[in-house]
Amino acid sequence: MTQFTKRVFSGIQPSGKIHLGNYLGAIQKFVKLQEDSSFENIYCVVDMHAITVKQDPKTLRARTVELTATYLAAGLDPSKSIIFNQSRVAAHVELGWIFNCVARLGWMNRMTQFKDKAGKNSENVSLGLLAYPSLMAADILLYNATHVPVGDDQKQHLELCRDIAQKFNNDYANEIKELGFGDQFFCMTEPLINFGNKPVRVMSLRDGTKKMSSSAESDMTRINMNDDRDLLAKKLKKAKTDPEALPSETAGLEGRPEARNLVSIFAALDDTDSQQVLDQFGGQQFREFKGALIDLAVAKICPIGDEINRLIKDEAHIDQVLKDGAERARALAAPLMQDVKRIVGFMV
Repeated sequence: MTQFTKRVFSGIQPSGKIHLGNYLGAIQKFVKLQEDSSFENIYCVVDMHAITVKQDPKTLRARTVELTATYLAAGLDPSKSIIFNQSRVAAHVELGWIFNCVARLGWMNRMTQFKDKAGKNSENVSLGLLAYPSLMAADILLYNATHVPVGDDQKQHLELCRDIAQKFNNDYANEIKELGFGDQFFCMTEPLINFGNKPVRVMSLRDGTKKMSSSAESDMTRINMNDDRDLLAKKLKKAKTDPEALPSETAGLEGRPEARNLVSIFAALDDTDSQQVLDQFGGQQFREFKGALIDLAVAKICPIGDEINRLIKDEAHIDQVLKDGAERARALAAPLMQDVKRIVGFMV
């Protein structure tokens, strides 16, 4: 059995404001993984994925800077993790094209997120939107990342990544053996689900049945990581609730999506669980609970937001972090890409 270096890869699109769902669902995990010395860590700003739908170029650049600033403000350390923007490492699209020729069209058509984003207009969306899961597989396998921290909504993409890796290994099995790579060239990447913290799914502040999203029309639906104290407090005060008091048991949150959401956010920010939150606040009205939640959110989020805003103003520093990270990423990717080209029969 081929042995692979334990390596984590993940990335976020710079296609909207970075909100609390991004932080609790992904970035917080990245920071905790960074402290696990058994893994090499690579974290990317996936700007090439962002342009599968039309982006204003100036806005895309500004959001790339903001996302990188958020990584750093949250605790990612360029001396411990490789941090870069995807478009600076051309091997991502080189391997992505090869994977386009390995993956099957039917696989792409079955992807749930493509169906959701394309809707009834699937004939008019970009080819990139259809093929981006193949590029996502290239993002991961360019570094033979053994693990990816994912939420439930990304498991289908990781399964596709494994399918592409397996098909490549099967299609080129003879060449892989002849060139001395053992029984497989690409690893079977494993998911890291809810690593380092309790599961949390952050929902809209105005509709507890929908995920918090940067694409929602109203900014009042989300907590942006660099909202100031007054705006953060305003959003939580106006967050939708119901007329009932908080229950004393988690079973009492069934059928109360907005109540469940606010309790989950409190638990995640306080590094506890929903039952412990209800042990403290069960029986209280939302007015009292929201006051405590605002105090907690301001204490936990605003220092990160202050640092984000400070870093955004130093774009030269952000650019240097990304350049340095891209150089390290290219150094890892180049030999693997050379081997892939040899395997498929390109002259190199």
